[in-house]
Amino acid sequence: MEAALQAGLPHARSEAWKYTPLRNLERRRYAAPQPGVFDAALLATIPAPRLVFNNGRYDAALSDLSGLAAGVSLQPLSQLLADEDARASNILERRYERPEEVFARVNAALAEDGAVLKVASGAQGGTVRLVFVGAPAQGGDAAWHLRNLIELQEGASLSVIEHQLGGGEHSHLGNSLSHVHLSPRATLAHARVQDEAIGAVSIARTDAVLSRESVYRRLDLELGAALSRHELNVALHGEAAQLHANGVLLATGKRHLDTRLGIDHVGRDSRCDLVWRGMAAGRSRAAFHGGILIREGADGTAAMLSNKNLLLSEGAEIDTQPVLEIHADEVQAAHGATVGQLDANALFYLRSRGLPAEQARSLLTAAFCRETLSVFDDAELRAALETRLDAALNGLDEGAGA
Repeated sequence: MEAALQAGLPHARSEAWKYTPLRNLERRRYAAPQPGVFDAALLATIPAPRLVFNNGRYDAALSDLSGLAAGVSLQPLSQLLADEDARASNILERRYERPEEVFARVNAALAEDGAVLKVASGAQGGTVRLVFVGAPAQGGDAAWHLRNLIELQEGASLSVIEHQLGGGEHSHLGNSLSHVHLSPRATLAHARVQDEAIGAVSIARTDAVLSRESVYRRLDLELGAALSRHELNVALHGEAAQLHANGVLLATGKRHLDTRLGIDHVGRDSRCDLVWRGMAAGRSRAAFHGGILIREGADGTAAMLSNKNLLLSEGAEIDTQPVLEIHADEVQAAHGATVGQLDANALFYLRSRGLPAEQARSLLTAAFCRETLSVFDDAELRAALETRLDAALNGLDEGAGA
């Protein structure tokens, strides 16, 4: 905490925070979180097993661990911290040395809760849901700090869906830090849907380590919040480790969405495929940084990044920064980034076939974003995510005129 206070919040001079405005955050005060009040119907479509957090605190009444597969352990961090075995909470021991890691430092100092999900060797874990709800509460704007762990032992498999939901109008700050550890030949499908309230601030960071022949499939849908920033750092340490990480940044109104990828290839014959799509309407701003590092000795690496973006109004802004740093021979690496508008010829074609302008725009924007859903093989999972994405895309026309 002392280190965080001394460094202060990073400003535009910090390359890592160049596109994330924090001046307004500096002037705000936050109270300790109190339980929020929201309609329980918000969770009606989220089946068990699920672990629910209400304004950063574990909610036992709304959680439901029935149907948890054999070999899967799911607990709130607050319960583990009460355990006498110090090894149960050793994820809190990590230090963050760089000044720009101020939110990670604050999290390390203040985190008291989060989700701890572990899968035993060879276990088929099914699907688990982690639900984080921000909701209006007494005491005004609050800040909470969550520390999560997803750990799969050798040969294990699991699907995880994170729901970050707004349960009413609020301006809280959520600061989460997640660790993902995949042992050899483990397979994880991980979807994160950020759909917070329009006034919320969401700061999230995911640090993942992949062992030999492990496979990490991930999708991030950034759909809500006034200010949302997510850092996804993945270290492919093991030979033949694979990362397939896609995402959508959907900025409307005056929202600011920022995603920063840091992919580190260490082991031989590792692979990453990254497909990200961004859309900005109204006076919103979306920023994307895709950094890929291929270290010396990581021969046989294949790294591909595609970031395409659509500007849907004159007042919107999109910044994209793909970066490749290669220190090995015998690799395949490429990146591509574009910022443009909807294809006028495609719009004309659909209009000429009798479609109204609004419907034609909706068809084109949906096709543009749905490509990212191909990261998952599970048809049921893809369908559920497609439904949520389409619902968010339906609000684009309203956002374009904001």
